Amino acid sequence: MTTRTEGTAADIDVRPLTEDELPEWCRALNTGFLRSPTVSPESVARRRAYVDLARTRAAFAPAGGGTRQVATFRSFAQEMSVPGGASVPTDAITNVTVSSTHRRRGLLSRMMADDLAEAKARGDVAATLIAAEYRIYGRYGFGPGSTTTHWEIDVARAGLDPRWSGPDDGGRIDLADAEEIRKIGPELHERLRARAAGAVTRDAYWWEYHTGLWPTPEDPWKDPFHAVYRNARGEVDGLVTYRCDDHWNDAKMPGNTATVLRLAGVTPAAERALWHHVCSVDWVTAVKSGGRAPDDLLPYYLPDPRAARIVTQADFLWVRILDVVRALEARSYGASGELVLEVRDRAGLAGGRFELTAAPDGATCVPSTASPQLTLDISELGSLWLGEESAVRLAALGRLVEEEAGAATVADALLRTPRRPWCPDVF
Repeated sequence: MTTRTEGTAADIDVRPLTEDELPEWCRALNTGFLRSPTVSPESVARRRAYVDLARTRAAFAPAGGGTRQVATFRSFAQEMSVPGGASVPTDAITNVTVSSTHRRRGLLSRMMADDLAEAKARGDVAATLIAAEYRIYGRYGFGPGSTTTHWEIDVARAGLDPRWSGPDDGGRIDLADAEEIRKIGPELHERLRARAAGAVTRDAYWWEYHTGLWPTPEDPWKDPFHAVYRNARGEVDGLVTYRCDDHWNDAKMPGNTATVLRLAGVTPAAERALWHHVCSVDWVTAVKSGGRAPDDLLPYYLPDPRAARIVTQADFLWVRILDVVRALEARSYGASGELVLEVRDRAGLAGGRFELTAAPDGATCVPSTASPQLTLDISELGSLWLGEESAVRLAALGRLVEEEAGAATVADALLRTPRRPWCPDVF
């Protein structure tokens, strides 16, 4: 007879939460993220304001005659921009943890399988997440779909005119408060999303949280600075939010660093003016850019681009396609061509053979019985979909198979985009 040890995989129940289980879920989440497990009532209330309990999962393991939550998982409705400006429904995954006592028991796999199956049934085109570790999510069909780059600007070296007092294009920079940002920010962000593949939606709670309306004892709020760029017609084309430290060097001279939390401009003029504004703040000697697209124009807004030094560059937004046909038909293409793809999906959610017929005025994608020209995993298609990766590079790495000579080059001509995708948000 086989006996089971308490807390083995067979003993552990994986399911969505009930209302009264949320406080313990918050403690389990903090434990998994190596934060203090203490959770205040304010923190639980804040969490309850925006979580969908039906999409908030936990693993319940036997413990002391009852159960303890030992893994957490949450998803929520999101939309993401694709090349050309269209927006598709996605399943945003976040708050993924497994406690150190219950690793390697398949708990994440069970939670992920349930969530992706539900997302597929809902009609989501893809699932998205921000991966803390590179090696975890590929086995679930995710591929890195965008890159983030952080610069640090040496203001003295940048070569900006120290007498700069505002843009010379007829526009202006105005300081703003949190209430104004809540009013003008959402519309500006939607304009940005139409230009940036990989950008995701922000709901009302996002704007409330990021403007200080939901402080808790664990997460107190300190007001940052906000500045808005208005063009010559008085229209808002950009905004920046930043914080400054309070540093004085040994000679008792100010040497502060401004850390940009968010900077959004829908025109190069707006971006240039906002970067110049932050770099011109008195006492600021260094500026940290926050996460930007790897081909961001930031260095070239400075007279000396070398003043902007890359300090971090890494994969960021990961994408798991759930509907190949809708994913490939939703985006735009800069060239005309045809391509037959053999897409492998171990989970059985989105695999098959598909023929893509693309042109600048639209695309069709249909199941096909023709001989494949490229064979690739669903995770590699996720890396290609937004224009981030090169099929030629993936072929050289052995991560896709070129069944017909030159097919990877055709794929790049169709799928690569003039600008790299960019997701401004952690979620």
